[in-house]
Amino acid sequence: MTDTPLWTPRAERADASHLAAFTRLVRAKSGQPLPDYVSLWRLSVDAPALFWPAVWDYTGLIGDRRGPALAGSGRFLETRFFPGATLNYAENLLAAPDGRLAIRFLQETGDETTLTRAGLSALVSRLQQAMREAGVKTGDRIAGFVANQPETIAAMLATASLGAVWTSCSTDFGVDGCVERFGQTAPKLLFCSDSVVYGGKRIELAARAAEIAARLPSLARVIVLPCAGDATEAAARIEGALPLDAFIAPFAAAAPTFTRVPFDHPLFILYSSGTTGAPKCIVHGHGGTLLQHLKEHQLHADMHAGDTLLYYSTCGWMMWNWLASALASGVTLMCYEGSPFAEDGRRLWRWAEQAGCTHFGTSARYLDALAQSGLAPCEHWPLARLRVLLSTGSPLSAERFQWVYRHIKRELNLASISGGTDIVSCFALGNPTLPVWAGELQCAGLGMAIDVVDDAGHSVSEAKGELVCRRPFPSMPVGFWNDPGQARYRKAYFSRFAGLWAHGDYAEQTRHGGLVIHGRSDAVLNPGGVRIGTAEIYRQLEGISEVLESIAIGQKWHGDERVVLFVRLRAGAKLDDPLVHRIRTQIRDGASPRHVPARIVAVDDLPRTLSGKLVELAVRNVVHGEAVANVGALANPEALALFRDLPELSI
Repeated sequence: MTDTPLWTPRAERADASHLAAFTRLVRAKSGQPLPDYVSLWRLSVDAPALFWPAVWDYTGLIGDRRGPALAGSGRFLETRFFPGATLNYAENLLAAPDGRLAIRFLQETGDETTLTRAGLSALVSRLQQAMREAGVKTGDRIAGFVANQPETIAAMLATASLGAVWTSCSTDFGVDGCVERFGQTAPKLLFCSDSVVYGGKRIELAARAAEIAARLPSLARVIVLPCAGDATEAAARIEGALPLDAFIAPFAAAAPTFTRVPFDHPLFILYSSGTTGAPKCIVHGHGGTLLQHLKEHQLHADMHAGDTLLYYSTCGWMMWNWLASALASGVTLMCYEGSPFAEDGRRLWRWAEQAGCTHFGTSARYLDALAQSGLAPCEHWPLARLRVLLSTGSPLSAERFQWVYRHIKRELNLASISGGTDIVSCFALGNPTLPVWAGELQCAGLGMAIDVVDDAGHSVSEAKGELVCRRPFPSMPVGFWNDPGQARYRKAYFSRFAGLWAHGDYAEQTRHGGLVIHGRSDAVLNPGGVRIGTAEIYRQLEGISEVLESIAIGQKWHGDERVVLFVRLRAGAKLDDPLVHRIRTQIRDGASPRHVPARIVAVDDLPRTLSGKLVELAVRNVVHGEAVANVGALANPEALALFRDLPELSI
């Protein structure tokens, strides 16, 4: 790591941040000097009964807060936050229904629409009336096989307003993938988009939606949302379906009503990737989700009312839920549906410039692809209002950090963030008052008592280990759906270390107070007994233009383990001896001799989940002749055949 930060906030910018104002508030409440972020973070984890009410007050959360901030023993599964409080997530997102823009929606076709906060409120009102008429009650599940469009957000908010539970899959899911998820949660209504456009192709969704609906006996109705096609025509192809207009036609817009529910009342059901078995149905509550997102949006991402957030996401990724919650901070959402590389990668950046985007969110994989495409946004658009670039989904390499500052914008808080579906939020985030160091997440999230430990559960500093959390936090799952006695919940997070939440990331705390994620701990390599994070290998390939993407696995070999690297090459490139030598030399010089793969194999494709994450464990299973637990969780399961019985791996 370099000794010079890539970016340091100007004093006036740091002083004007939400985080600076919040620190002053907590300083007054606690009587402690809190001279720096570390001292504020320490208070936030040591004094949660002071900290979380301060977040509630500062962020303006709407609700009835009665009783203590925490109750229980202090152990993870025995602690409850704000046990006497009642609130409603949708009420907070729909506050101040005025003429300000709530959502800008752009499709790959170039069609753009906007919706004001008043317009969104009116649509939610009509939807909630129609849903009541359809028999939706508190606790019912409402599913979405939907595009990232304004009507989807309205359907989610109408669901939440009634105390019902929203759950969604993106439109790139197959029928089996949707049924594996929705079939566990038994939704009463299914919303689906009529069609989408991706990569220049129109993709009709009615046939898949009809088959999904036929396999969900709990459904009472299907509602088709207008997107890139004809909702009326699509609805006619689905038994029991209505287009949105017909569903809400009998009801006039009025002020929405909101059912205030307990803090832990279910709000969302999210799903694990399902690559190691049936997807886990992870239930998140109204209060924990909202409070955590308000904290992250305002204190860590420094979002202010009037800001504009674009997060490229589908409705099957938790970042869609995170995006939607920004409405509670008075932020305008930029929702995009289509390929991020439309117009040779220019579409999103041109739109960001035109719309005055202040916060641009994406994945590390997208930034890798953008860099490989040769497009430098700073050469085309000044992006004058852009203050924060957010990246998540996989580790962002130090080289890619440097690329962002060279080719997107110099005066920018590049915030690599990490958390996940399990917590519908982040353990480590950006910080508007701290420097950015290449390859590092800036800080632990406030209220998140994270640590890095060795195999015995002992803290380690500036060394690699397991990322854990030592104390409860509000956005812990309420539980897993249909999990008697919380058996699956306990096994998922608490079976590795007694009394600690084990998140499954292989990480390292840095001397700057930041964090480096080295990959998933279940994919860690172990040649000769030395643990290696796969991200350590991947980041060495950043400068090798012939390699588009790669997967590294550990292959059992003669009583030990050897590193095998699979690479997908750019069109026209060949994995000849000179390229193999360059790859090995780069890994040896940039990482260590231990990281150098024993075998490098070129393949035409790499398996990935429906959310776009490469699946190391599935490849490892195929190489060892073992079954892949849930092939339906993969976007391209046919790619697995490329790794079966490879002669290169028998020598």
